[in-house]
Amino acid sequence: MLENLLKEALINIFSKSYQLDLKIDALSLQKTRPEFEGDLTLVVFPFLKLVGKKPEQLANELGEAMKLESPLVHSFNVIKGFLNLVIDDRYWLDFLEDNLSRTAFDQHYFSKNDTVVIEYSSPNTNKPLHLGHVRNNLLGWSVAEILGANGAKVFKVNLVNDRGIHICKSMLAWQKWANGATPESSGKKGDKFVGELYVQFDKAYKAEQQQLIQDGIGEDEAKKKVPVIVAAQQMLLEWEAGEAHVKSLWQTMNGWVYEGFERTYKRMGIDFDKIYYESETYLLGKQLVLEGLEKGVFYKKEDGSIWCDLTDEGLDEKLLLRADGTSVYMTQDLGTAQLRYDDYQAQELIYVVGNEQNYHFDVLQKILKRLGKPWADGIEHLSYGMVELPDGKMKSREGTVVDADELMEEMVNTAKKMSEELGKGQEMEATAAQDLYEMIGMAALKYFILRVDPKKTMLFNPAESIDFNGNTGPFVQYTHARIKSVLRKAEEKGITWKNADMQMHGLKPKEKSVITLLHSWKDVLQQAAINRSPALIANFIYELAREYNQFYQEHSILKETSKDAVLLRLQMSELTASMLSYAAGLLGIKMPEKM
Repeated sequence: MLENLLKEALINIFSKSYQLDLKIDALSLQKTRPEFEGDLTLVVFPFLKLVGKKPEQLANELGEAMKLESPLVHSFNVIKGFLNLVIDDRYWLDFLEDNLSRTAFDQHYFSKNDTVVIEYSSPNTNKPLHLGHVRNNLLGWSVAEILGANGAKVFKVNLVNDRGIHICKSMLAWQKWANGATPESSGKKGDKFVGELYVQFDKAYKAEQQQLIQDGIGEDEAKKKVPVIVAAQQMLLEWEAGEAHVKSLWQTMNGWVYEGFERTYKRMGIDFDKIYYESETYLLGKQLVLEGLEKGVFYKKEDGSIWCDLTDEGLDEKLLLRADGTSVYMTQDLGTAQLRYDDYQAQELIYVVGNEQNYHFDVLQKILKRLGKPWADGIEHLSYGMVELPDGKMKSREGTVVDADELMEEMVNTAKKMSEELGKGQEMEATAAQDLYEMIGMAALKYFILRVDPKKTMLFNPAESIDFNGNTGPFVQYTHARIKSVLRKAEEKGITWKNADMQMHGLKPKEKSVITLLHSWKDVLQQAAINRSPALIANFIYELAREYNQFYQEHSILKETSKDAVLLRLQMSELTASMLSYAAGLLGIKMPEKM
């Protein structure tokens, strides 16, 4: 809004003074560099040849004209070809007053008809959720909230990988080694119970493979002849054929896992509008593949397998159906994409999946286009970097993953320990204190994960995430609680700062710094949506919290002798707390009233 008003004034000046008919896109205003006085800067070099002026001459002429043309401009200064505009304090005070009663700071960058389907989580039912899933879930949920805050109609969906050879491995392991045990009888959460069976299968597979090699069979041949993998492959064929005993075991074990997933999602604060299951989507995928075969889009090899040749587009040949008729991931993804479009008629289908699947989604989009699906252009792979540990990558088959439930529990316990050491929560009842520790621990986890640009691989170190003085979620929470404490004390003193009859108050540098940062929120929210990056929101709330704390250290609020200064600073404080709460909420982080 501010930039557009200034640009319109500049366009009028160029028209009247230089007979130039400029479009608004021709003007670029940037935030003034901190070492110079000013709020916004215009670079005049692009206009020198058009008006026949030297840089400093044109900048000074434009600055003088802007003071006359726009009441928003209080003063200006020129550094070579850079015109630094100082915005009048009245604008910032009006902004503060206009936004003070707001608790939601959404906007309408998107049209209300813009429909987006965003898929995240996509777990396998052969193992519990781990640290990699945590990043996926937090990123997907937050991007959905950010898009919604920008005006889009967003549907959050999950695709559960509930079928395939990996699922059969856990099922076979239960048949062979569980002795009829259940999650209830073993006292384990359902997804963990099944995940341990998957690890057990892998250990048996490796042992049997090694035995075959010792018996003189080559390594490649041994991999195919390992008895347990042959049995698992047979079970998959029986599953696809609808064998009752296999389907029954599959339903039972998946039920155990779903109950476990739901508990994890609830604690993480993650939800979905709809859950799809690969066991339901792969059949539509098969149908699409067969239709493509009839149309000549795909071809069949001598062994009966069906392929798509993408070599003319710089890719390779892609298997769509195996020779035995069983499907592959691409088969079910084709069916899922079609179902999603049929359900929502969405302009965008966003997949939140790790960057190791970049090629897969490139192929998916190209195949759908060849099938004549015009909506395939709306497919977007929100690719994110892997989460690594100080000692390397995680491996599910070997059981070396960081379990999501254990991680969340560790974060909350660490939050409790550090809070107690600092004396936070001491005056609260036990239940309220535990709620606070949960809030702090989850904020530490979410902020640490989401503050990193999604495209970057990140190194997860829990020890760095809980620090009440660093670039962390707890630091932002502590700032919010500090502000709420100030506001409560002001209320106890009977001070009313909303709709206060406040005379013009010349802004101190730190006051202005906080207000201008609050003013920048609209652009931050828009850019976070465009870039699909919660990191921009995380960086904003940290910068706002840090700036407010610096202001708080330099200026008294309730002990200030000027009544107008007290009112202004209370208004600043309230808007800062409201915006911290709203913006952090888009990351799934809750703000405590007390700490």
